[in-house]
Amino acid sequence: MSALLRELRTIVGDRHLLVGEGRTRRYRTGFRFGSGAALAVARPGSLVELWRVVNACARGGVIIIMQAANTGLTGGSTPDGDAYDRDVVIVSTTRLDGIHMVRDGTQAICLPGSRLFELEEKTAEIGREPHSRIGSSCIGASIVGGVCNNSGGALIHRGPAYTQMALYARIADDGAVQLVNHLGVRLGEDPETILARLDAGQFTEGEVVDDPARLGSDPRYQDHVREVDADTPARFNNDPRHHFEASGSGGHVVVFAVRLDTFPREERIVDFYIGTNDPGELTAVRRHILGAFQSLPIQGEYIHRSAFRLTARYGKDTFLAVRHLGARHLPRLFALKGRFDSLVSRAPWAPKDLSDRAMQVVAGLFPQHLPARIRDFDERYEHHLILKMGGAGVDEARAFLSDAFPSAQGAFFECTPDEGDRAFLHRFAVAGASIRYRALHRDEVEDFVALDVAHRRNDEDWDEKLPADLADQIVGVSYCGHFFCHVFHRDYLLKKGRDPQAFEHAMLALLDARGAEYPAEHNVGHLYPAKPALERHYRALDPTNSLNPGVGHTSRNANWA
Repeated sequence: MSALLRELRTIVGDRHLLVGEGRTRRYRTGFRFGSGAALAVARPGSLVELWRVVNACARGGVIIIMQAANTGLTGGSTPDGDAYDRDVVIVSTTRLDGIHMVRDGTQAICLPGSRLFELEEKTAEIGREPHSRIGSSCIGASIVGGVCNNSGGALIHRGPAYTQMALYARIADDGAVQLVNHLGVRLGEDPETILARLDAGQFTEGEVVDDPARLGSDPRYQDHVREVDADTPARFNNDPRHHFEASGSGGHVVVFAVRLDTFPREERIVDFYIGTNDPGELTAVRRHILGAFQSLPIQGEYIHRSAFRLTARYGKDTFLAVRHLGARHLPRLFALKGRFDSLVSRAPWAPKDLSDRAMQVVAGLFPQHLPARIRDFDERYEHHLILKMGGAGVDEARAFLSDAFPSAQGAFFECTPDEGDRAFLHRFAVAGASIRYRALHRDEVEDFVALDVAHRRNDEDWDEKLPADLADQIVGVSYCGHFFCHVFHRDYLLKKGRDPQAFEHAMLALLDARGAEYPAEHNVGHLYPAKPALERHYRALDPTNSLNPGVGHTSRNANWA
């Protein structure tokens, strides 16, 4: 492999070819789960360099794992253990950022390292919004990663990240690398010319081609999510409706760019905060709004008291960092944390999880960050729903909620802009709180099991009650979700000595019996099985199984052996 490493070093430079356990650690370790060995990490600085790296790796017969922000929650962009039949090279795209707005800003062409918060900033400048909004603490999540994973995000009326327009490379049956240009931009014929022009934005509006047969989003999801009596979930990763080339590819192609729709921004937006001790009241709210409102909500985020309290204590630093520094600076801070953790791990005398312990102490020095009315609802109500309405939907919601509440079990209030911002930011920080709790309580917590569940649209019994044999195995839980899509994220903190895999299998059997689908939006990664439709999609894209093999519990071997 020395010849391959020399070639990769020539392509990306010595500084951006990382070799050795210490230098590669943060790229080999998932945000929540997954870690394994890698021959090297290559960090190309241009699309042409990425093309050359992929070709060198294909000739060298190694596995390629494409990695963007490494914020995935199921370990799907890192190696998983060492049981591969070939060496692994991780290709990080973090240096390959860039967004080109086209068609008067109604669409965006996004390069592999571009991040969702950057697209939010660009679209906000022209009064528009992106296809997705992050609904959990995937700090710095990449746009291309979201498309490859069919990530759902939090926007009710747009559905999973999806496009039929992409520029990508695939490895064919004979091992040759093929560049496929379905981006809808005339850039030439030679791969390096195409990629260099796109990288530099050297194309005109006249070279952008509109093909009515190719979509930049799912226009049917608005009607789909309104079908509250349907016996199937609204969205989930194994759903073949959203498997199209790069969309749902799970890392089995190398994506150089995707072209996505943007959307008009609502000028009048109001947030409503609902609390209740009767989950049936939230079911009634969901069914009425989806079935009777003229305007769909923009967002509807559920947070259970378990997640509320865990995040109030263990997600406070995430909340403060986003609020005071902005999302733009967080990827750099998390990269610094990763480097610090890598350095400290080499010192046998250093306390484990030192950075998490320090951040927790610092966050505790800051004053209360949650508004009084929201904290009061935490004391009074077990179930919380944060509802964001826009345009005419504001008046619809105001009238409906005023008739429905207060009730014997619940109430609501209309948020001030500051309360609304803080409520959604608190929900945003939920996913990281379980990670922090595990880090600080390793003496009592074996690990946590994270499930990403899509319930049937007509399932009114969504409030989980664990069987006694499973409830006895946990220290606590954290429940939240995208309520109107019926997508729930559930973390189970297992007592020391319990078997996470056995617990997960028992939980999945319960979900199967209820007709739920999983994962809902975080993709299969190395935690969930890919069902037949998704595995067929992977095999068609990557016949030699050279790109991200093993995700979805599929074969890790060459040619899917």
